[in-house]
Amino acid sequence: MNLFYFMPVAPDISTVPVALLAGGLATRLRPITEKIPKALVELAGRPFIDWQLDLLAENGIRQVVMCLGYLGEMVRDHCGDGSSRGMTLQYSFDGEKLMGTGGAILRARPMLGDAFWVMYGDSYMDIDYPAVLAAFDRSKALGLMTILRNCNKWDTSNVIFQDGQLIRYDKRNRVPEMQYIDYGVGLLRSAVLDRIPADRPFDLAELYTQLVAEKQMIGYEVTQRFYEIGTPASLEEARQYLQTR
Repeated sequence: MNLFYFMPVAPDISTVPVALLAGGLATRLRPITEKIPKALVELAGRPFIDWQLDLLAENGIRQVVMCLGYLGEMVRDHCGDGSSRGMTLQYSFDGEKLMGTGGAILRARPMLGDAFWVMYGDSYMDIDYPAVLAAFDRSKALGLMTILRNCNKWDTSNVIFQDGQLIRYDKRNRVPEMQYIDYGVGLLRSAVLDRIPADRPFDLAELYTQLVAEKQMIGYEVTQRFYEIGTPASLEEARQYLQTR
């Protein structure tokens, strides 16, 4: 009798959508962002969103849901349906009342499927996305947080990570043991969205804190620093990096 053994197959990265949070007011970049959203700020000759989408496409990601707010229509008009990149782009817009990052994800839920990435529209994060997805799939956890040993170098550290385990995540109550930072690339299963209240603003950091405390979120350590465009100084750092890429 022949016995057949089937190895589990990791999900096809092209089928896992990204929820790209890009709805902020970008007040720290004014006057640059008085008439354009942060995603369209030019770096090294191109709008930042072009750099970001190209990076995702290079890693095999094909579906992106942009969660937009301030001047979001300009981002939609610039990016279109994504076909020029071989991608599918969809758009979810904030309502009249801002509901935070958690509320933005909840609004986009119908477009996100059973599992999805969460990323920020002002950060360039050059990592091995297929490897991250494979680790998430093996774990069966409700969430995954990429982390970087930061030691308060690029931003304030907010994670305790020991022996390959997430011990604590807290953006408000920081302690000296926090040597790592939430890198800005996450994965979630759709079931966790039931925890997000629909009647009040809700920050995703609150959800992440819960999941870490319940040991329902794994950590995946990366080593390549992130570049973000939230301030004039960090914008210049990102520009210099992208000019060499």
